[in-house]
Amino acid sequence: MMRFSRRELIKWGTVSGIALSMTRLADAAIPSFLERETLPGRGIRHPALGRVDGVAKVTGAKLYASDFRSPDLPGWPAETHHALLVRSPDASHVYQGLDLDRLARIARPAVVITAPDITRIGARVPEFYAGDLFCPPGTTPLYLGQPVALLIFDSFDDYDRSRVAMRDGNYLHFGAETGPVAGPNYGAFRFTRVAGPTPDAPDVYSPIQEGWISPGFVESNGRPVWQVLPDAKGPEYVKGATHGAAIRHQLAKPDPALLVLDRSFQTQSIDPMFLEPEAGMGYFEPTAKKLEIVLGVQSPFEAASAIATLLGEAIADFKPARIDGQFCYVGGGFGGRDHTPFPLYVALAAMFLPGRAVRLAHDRFQQFQGGIKRHAFKIRNQIAVDRASGRITAFAADHVLDGGGLMNYSVSVAVVAATGAIGMYDVPKVDVTTVAEHTRGVTAGSMRGYGTVQGLTALETLIDEVCTTLQLDPIEFRRRNALKVGGRTLTGNPLSVSVRAPEILDRLDRHPIWRQRAAEKAKARPGFLIGTGVACASKDYGTGADCSLGTVEIDAEGRVSIHGDAVEMGNGIGTALANRVAGHIGAQAEAVTVAQVGVFDALGLVTSGDPYSMTQKEQDKAAALPRWVPSISSATSASIGAHVGTQAAAEAARVVFRFGLWPAALALWGIAPADPRALQWRDAFWQDQMLVLSGLLPLPLKAIAAEAHRQGGVTAAMTHAFSRWAWSQASFSLQGEEWSADIDALAVRRGAGPFQVLDRKAAAFPPTEYNRIGTAFASMCGTTVRVEIECATGALRIAKAYSVVECGEALVPQIVLGQAQGGFAMGVGQALLEFLPPFEDGPGNGNWNLGRYVVARASDLPLHDLEIDILPPLSPREPPKGMAEVVMIPVVPALLNAIRDATGHRFQSLPVTAAMIKGVLA
Repeated sequence: MMRFSRRELIKWGTVSGIALSMTRLADAAIPSFLERETLPGRGIRHPALGRVDGVAKVTGAKLYASDFRSPDLPGWPAETHHALLVRSPDASHVYQGLDLDRLARIARPAVVITAPDITRIGARVPEFYAGDLFCPPGTTPLYLGQPVALLIFDSFDDYDRSRVAMRDGNYLHFGAETGPVAGPNYGAFRFTRVAGPTPDAPDVYSPIQEGWISPGFVESNGRPVWQVLPDAKGPEYVKGATHGAAIRHQLAKPDPALLVLDRSFQTQSIDPMFLEPEAGMGYFEPTAKKLEIVLGVQSPFEAASAIATLLGEAIADFKPARIDGQFCYVGGGFGGRDHTPFPLYVALAAMFLPGRAVRLAHDRFQQFQGGIKRHAFKIRNQIAVDRASGRITAFAADHVLDGGGLMNYSVSVAVVAATGAIGMYDVPKVDVTTVAEHTRGVTAGSMRGYGTVQGLTALETLIDEVCTTLQLDPIEFRRRNALKVGGRTLTGNPLSVSVRAPEILDRLDRHPIWRQRAAEKAKARPGFLIGTGVACASKDYGTGADCSLGTVEIDAEGRVSIHGDAVEMGNGIGTALANRVAGHIGAQAEAVTVAQVGVFDALGLVTSGDPYSMTQKEQDKAAALPRWVPSISSATSASIGAHVGTQAAAEAARVVFRFGLWPAALALWGIAPADPRALQWRDAFWQDQMLVLSGLLPLPLKAIAAEAHRQGGVTAAMTHAFSRWAWSQASFSLQGEEWSADIDALAVRRGAGPFQVLDRKAAAFPPTEYNRIGTAFASMCGTTVRVEIECATGALRIAKAYSVVECGEALVPQIVLGQAQGGFAMGVGQALLEFLPPFEDGPGNGNWNLGRYVVARASDLPLHDLEIDILPPLSPREPPKGMAEVVMIPVVPALLNAIRDATGHRFQSLPVTAAMIKGVLA
């Protein structure tokens, strides 16, 4: 994956010379921000099967960014001012300006911020968001929905009148038609693999061996030239393209022994449609030069760093000395709040109205117009299958995705889609090209499924067509071609986690929905058709540069507190943290705080460079700094919540147990350090907050904690972990013992003292060549559905559905179930309902809301006939896997395959609406 680069040395807590922090605000009457966000809270009952945030959520506590107003925050002004972000519905004419005189008849803004103001104050756009923050008058907007002005109002009524007027009236002036602004495409890659003669033999060619390649030439329209053309600057491409061309020649050459299919498929742009539109507040106190921000984002450290970069070289009045980032629970993210530019506008609103609090909050119209969308894909797939064996012999694909007007994550989405293009199958010859195009559309970026839902929908419908053409059982065909343990992915590396494809296929095969498909089809009512479909998916989780920060503390009463940098956005990360830590500490935490930015100062971390593109030499040189890590904090995205988000806290809990609670327990048991039983800490376990070791009296946690504090043992630990498809590792000297763990930074507290950072020894960061891997961690899921279609109307009802998913250790099984149910609903929306037209008729025109955009409702779902099967871990030691994306992906092609089974027609674009179905039945 590729992201923006960082060449400067960034210290934890300091970016561009601006201090970043999380401050514990205190006031006698008003709860502090962190008190509101720390759950469940002292004395609050936490049911064993419940979420730590469950009570707060259902009782309407202020948790989300949209909940807060200035009086809710101690030390903030009593009045809340309101900002309105005005966006352009046009991207092909010269923007001439905003009609403020006409607007003044409705409401007069106190402050108007436009492109010249950004230049005047010396603000700079962070590299990831390269492009004008506001369209300068006299130029053509870069894309539909580009901001042109930020208006700040003294009263809510003035803001509200202007908000409605801007939607219904034309207050923006445009001049001559210029056509869309031309720009280079965001990226193009080719991934080619040719396997060796046997499964154990080295690949003839693969990306992990040779590196990733891009073509050196483009056509006049900006499209890459994929042919084998000599390029002095990129000879590596010639080698890969030669192998790719040979694969495509094989696919084009007639061979009666092979079935070759060549199909095109198209997926649509959709909105993440999270429940809470983007919202935030800012307050700049000019005397202290402190900017306080309240936000709900998936990437807190990135948001704070981006704001610091934005203002880091501004003139004195617009450069804060300190940014206090206060990050809330997120009311749904689905990727759409990962690296969103929205926080930049919140910060600007606060800076241009110093001494007063400003709230910027999208309504649903504004969120549709300016929020990040899923990439629309155009896909061409070619597949060759040996007729005799039913084995896939070759596969080729070409992906073209619409990235919209700003790059955002388009390159990364293109890479993930391409490297995941063969799903859960073992294919010996593969050639995939991909290009992320620049267009005038609304910006596309991260969203649940992240490229794979597009590619695998096209693949799994193609697989289904192979099976119907060759009259092969769809599950048996998948079984023959499924990736096995040790088998190589498209990039040429084996997955480094369990591979559960055979078990998933077996369970699908045994399920009544699948077993009874012929009988149910025969029983269809007059005027109705019944069809059954199946599909499978493998989805990577992680990005190759994932981080985890965590602190675990236990007081003398045995009460546990946890701090983490992962974000709660419906993924239950707070509960996952509590459950994973409880396995080591023995008790559910009474205080869990997520989305933390400034409570890890004791680690003194620094970073530099780009973890995705740095060389091994650069990493080795940087790692000589004792506090250096490849990246400090990452977004809660790419399904890393359970796998990455809990890692640091789990390792911190292990330290607290081993060097705090275990020595205290030995003292209470009267076991001397020289006694062999003193080394049996791995054999001890917790039951009902009692520590149990065979042959000894169980000890209550409260007594152990009190003794640990009396001894001055380790009662708190703070750690950092980094993953590049493997965890960083380091050792530390603790109480005369060398402690090694999958972390790279550690600080401990003894008794009630302060945190003290420990120097690491023998640190090992994953090699930079691992960036070639693309996919090392993956989860798998399969879905089968039965649909009933009314011939007269084309209306489709999902009669029954079954999904089976594997996720390693399920930290919170109820949340895994909920994620699978939600993923099913999103899959239904993508397959049958949701659609955003490109360009002028799409959301960038500002006229889209839920009156036009249809999402799955209860009536669209098999509420009482959806079964979710969660495979148990292979071993008690199998770590948690990311599964929130994979549970959505097979739902889409399974529905399309069921529609084909019912109607005999195979649709090659999304969504498949009732009108489309009726059209093929007429």
